[in-house]
Amino acid sequence: MEPSRFSPFSPRFWRSPLRGPWLTSVLGVVLLVGITVLFVTGLLSYAAYNPGLSPVNDKTPDKGVLGFYLFAWPTHPHWLYRLTQGVHVTLGITLIPVLLAKLWSVVPRLFTLPPARSLAHALERLSLLLLVGGGLFEFVTGVLNVQLDYVFPGSFYPLHFYGAWIFFAAFVAHAVLKTPAALRNLRRMREERAEPAEVTDGAEPAGLTAPDPDPATVSRRGALGLVGGGSLLLFATTAGQSSDALRWTALFAPHGRRDPGAGPGGFQINKTAAYAGIRPAETGEDAWRLVVRGRGGTVRLSRAELLQMPLHSAALPIACVEGWSTSDQWWRGVRLRDLAALVGHDADPPDVLVESLQRHGAFRRAALRANQVADPRSLLALSVNGEDLTPDHGHPARIIVPAAPGVLNTKWVAELTFGDL
Repeated sequence: MEPSRFSPFSPRFWRSPLRGPWLTSVLGVVLLVGITVLFVTGLLSYAAYNPGLSPVNDKTPDKGVLGFYLFAWPTHPHWLYRLTQGVHVTLGITLIPVLLAKLWSVVPRLFTLPPARSLAHALERLSLLLLVGGGLFEFVTGVLNVQLDYVFPGSFYPLHFYGAWIFFAAFVAHAVLKTPAALRNLRRMREERAEPAEVTDGAEPAGLTAPDPDPATVSRRGALGLVGGGSLLLFATTAGQSSDALRWTALFAPHGRRDPGAGPGGFQINKTAAYAGIRPAETGEDAWRLVVRGRGGTVRLSRAELLQMPLHSAALPIACVEGWSTSDQWWRGVRLRDLAALVGHDADPPDVLVESLQRHGAFRRAALRANQVADPRSLLALSVNGEDLTPDHGHPARIIVPAAPGVLNTKWVAELTFGDL
């Protein structure tokens, strides 16, 4: 028996005249390009953590063959992570209206009966379920992470990592099946009057064009303009978090319009000293000592003793996984490779494990690769922009490394352990 027209399982339930192969194809091609860029920049973001170096950096255990792409993250150019992660987050938010419009355009297909006409059709429906569910999961968790709203169960890192692989596998399967038909539709339907009722990718009806449409109130091109306008608005109110000049436009970014204050330390931070539980008593001149370990033994250095060592400067940004970043700040301190030489690593500096005074949090301990330690711009910074570090920027000392994610630029450093990790 045919379903009632009041049931979503009936083709006559879906009355919008906008749905059709042309609209779906345009949105699909945009997502094909955009999601591919998102996946690549997401992999680069994960590689930037050097997760194969040490368990303290790897927040996605048991990744197995999914770690095949890992490589030593470079330090040149120094703005590399600022670019890749800024593109990843900004593009992801910009694509939200396109994703929602695409899901709206194909929702009738989710209710087609029978659920599976063959094994091949059942596999296609399953891939569609993974595609829709995976896409919503990735975009929702990504937006919540950018907004610092950790309401999802478990850690963001493994959830987003494994979700991305599931979603992208379904996305690739869908793209292989549907991209040729989408491109044919776009060529054939450059004029709206040429749009057929069915797509000829095999014998399956499109199931998109309403058999009994309501009167049109807007054209398909008008609908695309609305989607594009929404994406442009999100871009304009997000992209500024990666630019000091446009930061005032980042209305929906936590690190956008937040006033960081004035003076040498007037630039964005992620965690304050109070939030991290750093007590002034343990960072004072009399209490704080930097412990440096290596094959040559252990040394303990006060801040005054560090200031007596050769000091160097580097202009480097802070860039975080949430997509926000600062412009280049002038940092000054002791080179990491000079500290490695103090404990017996004179020639080729090895990896280093950095530990913070911060007692809780996923990245209170972080590891840096030998190439990062050896870079002359990698510093144990003691000052920024000509003034001592403020407590919120990591006083008495913090790590600053070119092209490294912000969480690897450890603040409130307590110990450095050099050696192969």
